[in-house]
Amino acid sequence: MLTTQSRPRNLRWFHAGPLLYGDWGTSRLYVLGLAFLYTAHASVVYLAAIGALMLAVSWAYTIVCRSFPDGGGVYTAARRINPTLSVVGATLLLSGYIMTAAISVVEAFHYFGVPHSLTLPLSLVTLVAIGVINWLGAKSAGRFALVVAFAALVVSVVMMVLCIPFFLKGVRTISFDFFTEQPIADQWVSFTKICLALAGVEAVANMTGLMRHPVDKTAKRTIWPVTIEVVVLNMIFGIALTGLSYAVDGVELRETHEPHAVQIEHLEAEAARYAKDSPEQEAVAAHIEQIEESTAAYTDTAMKVIAAESGGAMMGDTGRAIMGQVAGITFGLLLLSATNTAVMAMVSVLFAMSQDRELPRGLTKLNYSGVPWVGLIVSVVIPMAVIAVERDVTVLAKLYVLGVCGAITVTVLSCAFNKELDISTWQRRGMTALGAFLGAISLTIGVTQLESSAFSGALVVMVLLTRVAMQRSAKKAQATVREPTSGWMSMLEGAAPSVDPNAPKIMLAARGRYQAEFAVDLAKRRGATLFTIYVRTLRLMDTGSVQAPHIEDDPGGQAALGSVALLAEANGVSFVPIYITSSDIASEILDFTVTYGCDTLIMGKSRRPMFARAVQGDVVQQVAGQLPDEVALITRAADTPHKHALTIPDEFKDKHG
Repeated sequence: MLTTQSRPRNLRWFHAGPLLYGDWGTSRLYVLGLAFLYTAHASVVYLAAIGALMLAVSWAYTIVCRSFPDGGGVYTAARRINPTLSVVGATLLLSGYIMTAAISVVEAFHYFGVPHSLTLPLSLVTLVAIGVINWLGAKSAGRFALVVAFAALVVSVVMMVLCIPFFLKGVRTISFDFFTEQPIADQWVSFTKICLALAGVEAVANMTGLMRHPVDKTAKRTIWPVTIEVVVLNMIFGIALTGLSYAVDGVELRETHEPHAVQIEHLEAEAARYAKDSPEQEAVAAHIEQIEESTAAYTDTAMKVIAAESGGAMMGDTGRAIMGQVAGITFGLLLLSATNTAVMAMVSVLFAMSQDRELPRGLTKLNYSGVPWVGLIVSVVIPMAVIAVERDVTVLAKLYVLGVCGAITVTVLSCAFNKELDISTWQRRGMTALGAFLGAISLTIGVTQLESSAFSGALVVMVLLTRVAMQRSAKKAQATVREPTSGWMSMLEGAAPSVDPNAPKIMLAARGRYQAEFAVDLAKRRGATLFTIYVRTLRLMDTGSVQAPHIEDDPGGQAALGSVALLAEANGVSFVPIYITSSDIASEILDFTVTYGCDTLIMGKSRRPMFARAVQGDVVQQVAGQLPDEVALITRAADTPHKHALTIPDEFKDKHG
């Protein structure tokens, strides 16, 4: 049997860069507002510190990408050290992806300007829609991500020009009073709260298995332009935010000296001094609510506020409306793209862990489109449950940050401690120091942000308990269950790919008993060799540990090829089964049909709904449009019986059961 796994390395840096930007660049859409909420005009210093940390992490990930050219990230890097550590790291990453999906979809509708009452139902419907699109294995989602990333970059550049006046005002408002008024411990905690700006960097390590060689060079060209753009524009927009005339509680942001988070804490302490439900307490509570409503605009949609204010300053009310709408739509779409990326990243992590039997094997079950459908359902349902409980961006960010920092910490330290990797001494020391710093951030978050600890910790405990239960079950099964030796694989293992060069050749690229009977009968009457191709698609983000399915682990592929093998052997037809793992069905069918000189190609007519064909593409049409003229194409409906039905002699039934 001919088997192959097609994993083309066609991802260039200018393709990978927008993909990374679409993931990493979205954190700006809420980090800037959170930084001002917690630190006011000292936020510029914090953004500079975060920028320095991002540069250091980017440097570390150039080494991670070079060390794992076939796909890396926390699961792969940590597995070289310890399997349990890899499970913990992957679960932390999983918790980050869950919150990424939740916070991104909620923020998208904030940017779209949807009323608060509609945010929940629209977010739930959107997550379901993303699940349906990915169920079909649509390739268009990747193209959408690229287009939106470029559009967001263009809008950001325009905003950068328009916000120059506010940037200059913001520079004059930079204050260091926060560092003299707040204890050092509180200053450090405030820094850790905005470390979710690091979210998304793991994406680049997961792309290396598809990057063009040399991966080291491609990864650097991918990472550094995105990093520089994110760091520089974060600083520019962060400073511009501090210079805005947008008012909270009657005070413009550029005149705000005490962080709004601190103001709210003081008011809450004041409310606690009054009797419960007293007029004084209710008045303070109303004041707190008023401030929270005003701060929500710049914490939830900081970039939209900057765009509207900048457009208004340059072009009046018309400019304010236009820039606000353009920024809202563009960044909202970027956030929806990030939601889709997070969902598929979750699917990939679940698939990789279940392949390694760290999670139930059911998570590896693929649908017709090559998507792990059980994992997809889980990856959609969990974020839905999260946003059904909580939709406050500030709270979601707290749940988010430990998973992000924890996963990056595990990745960096795993590489630093792995002596088998080709890393120089100074690089190893640098990564160790960076990992220790990130570890301190993660530990601080774990101690000070109990919501994040509870969420990520509970997820880690659940996965580890599931892992222990599976290991115990596997030991019992090994002692009592014997693997059967009969089945479709016995037919395929006996199919010797011997081809008569002078005989006609027919390619069958369809499934089902009627299709098999037609193809075998045609090959028998023509004295032809029958090739049968089965293309197993696998639509996942690359996680390094994900292994393409083999025929031994693919019951659907075994049944499809085995049934043809049985009919071919029973009717004396020379048969060559071909099992392919690829992301492009049409290209593989065309390639093998032409390579083996087949003069006839038999394909099944698509029975999928029109919507599914529109989203995923019609394979028959794609093949027909590129098939050479000398190859005859025969299409048959799967439910059309072959008029010369073939029978299987009793001796074959006895032989193969």
